[in-house]
Amino acid sequence: MKMLVRTLALAVVIGSALLYCAGQAAPAPTPVPNPKPPLSPSQTLLESWNDIGRKLTAMAEDFPEDKYDFKPNKDERSFAEQLLHASNANYFFINPVKGVTAPQGDPKRSDFKSKAAIVEFVRKSFAEGAEMIKSKGDNGMSDLFLDPFANQKSRFSDGAWGLIEHSGEHYGQLVVYYRMAGLVPPESRPKK
Repeated sequence: MKMLVRTLALAVVIGSALLYCAGQAAPAPTPVPNPKPPLSPSQTLLESWNDIGRKLTAMAEDFPEDKYDFKPNKDERSFAEQLLHASNANYFFINPVKGVTAPQGDPKRSDFKSKAAIVEFVRKSFAEGAEMIKSKGDNGMSDLFLDPFANQKSRFSDGAWGLIEHSGEHYGQLVVYYRMAGLVPPESRPKK
């Protein structure tokens, strides 16, 4: 019995010594750098606006011009018409904020004869919105404008967020157009 007690006591002492040594040999933890501060409200809005604009522009540039009039079925908008609709919708926000009348419906596909013309329209609508967001800054996020759909006053930031969401819906639809046309959307491709 004494032998068993000595063996157990020795095992406890050796185990404790090993744990102590292991703790002493470990390198000191690397200090975690302070996290970056959050973006301001207007910076967050601008980042999201530019992100969906970048995605739609990339699709407009990438999709083959000979497939621009592709429709999943006869009752749907074509790929080109989807881009025109999503980009034109930005002017239902941009124009009223500027005090200009909102567009009267979507632009006609026949007014945009080439892929290049549509790409330019997509780019321009998102660039104008981005410039407006920058010019408002944080202090202008609560500025009011007349929402042409609701016929009510709306905050600037709410209008912009609504158009970001709208553009995201059309981005999702265009992903389906890509897949149905046997293509892989730019955002789904492996990054180089």
